[in-house]
Amino acid sequence: MAETWDKEQLVVDGFERVHAESEWHDGPRAGLADVHGMPHYFQGHNYDHADEADEYLVWPASEAAVVLEREQWAIFVRWNERYQAGTVGPESHPGQGGIDARYDELALLLKPHRQVPDDVRRLVGELRFDAGARYRIDGLDYWFRWRPGS
Repeated sequence: MAETWDKEQLVVDGFERVHAESEWHDGPRAGLADVHGMPHYFQGHNYDHADEADEYLVWPASEAAVVLEREQWAIFVRWNERYQAGTVGPESHPGQGGIDARYDELALLLKPHRQVPDDVRRLVGELRFDAGARYRIDGLDYWFRWRPGS
């Protein structure tokens, strides 16, 4: 289990919230997180299995995209609560398509926002975890501290 940190200490240490996660493979690969106080998309870049911070492609998210991302994230979190309670199985995951019409609609609306733009920045993201639930409506249990990448 990773060490957990107090939320106030995370902020003091320069860590910022992760609002939504769209991909996780041995660590965060893609999602929506604050970068210098503003929501940005992040996508893993040059991932390795070392215990070092990873480099990410990062670009700003529009206010409209953030609203849609949060709505889709809330659908996932509510599903995950039911899954963890044992009332639904993995076959009902909304990301599989054809399960939740609004989730599917949001995926289509969000697709262009999630495309990496030409003017993308590369930042290194250091992770720390808080002691809260893994998935929650207001985000995740991990936070990023960003620094310039290569």
